[in-house]
Amino acid sequence: MRIAIIGKGNVGSALQAGLSQLGHQVQAVGRDPQHVHQTALASELIILAMPYSETDNVVAALGVAADGKVVVDATNLLTESLHLAAGFDTSGAEQLQQKLPAAKVIKAFNTCFAATMHTGHVKGEQLVGLVAGDDAAAKQTVLDMVDALGFDAVDAGPLQMARYLEPMALLNIRLAYVQGLGPNMGFRLVR
Repeated sequence: MRIAIIGKGNVGSALQAGLSQLGHQVQAVGRDPQHVHQTALASELIILAMPYSETDNVVAALGVAADGKVVVDATNLLTESLHLAAGFDTSGAEQLQQKLPAAKVIKAFNTCFAATMHTGHVKGEQLVGLVAGDDAAAKQTVLDMVDALGFDAVDAGPLQMARYLEPMALLNIRLAYVQGLGPNMGFRLVR
């Protein structure tokens, strides 16, 4: 599959490495609007792996290039002081779907750290890969991708569930960096 990753930081680089190893044609781009648009236009699936604060700029750059495509929102809805930018009555993913109404927005990859994204494991343990979205076929595409990377891929329900996945990411980040546990950790679903 041809995959565009918008963001060349830790998350974008980790996903690019993992998805490339699976045989996907992956191209990561930074903030240049023309490169964002052209790369997205040539892709089958788009992953947003940039800071949440860049969402409006990326949406403007994507334009019609996202129409009809799966757009995976891996962003964290955080302020610079590590608090939720919105919460519980909406989510960044739902807002993204409103801004890209012709795309199929799926929330995934936001509840784990970049260092685990190419394997889905930490300290020999398989992490849960929670995926939320309204389009069943698009969600299955992302669930299959999450599973292939090595995660325990779990359908978290409709896109509305991003309202809870985004605070879960905040908890993970605060445990790692505020409580001092470090990023060599993650969530596992025992069932």
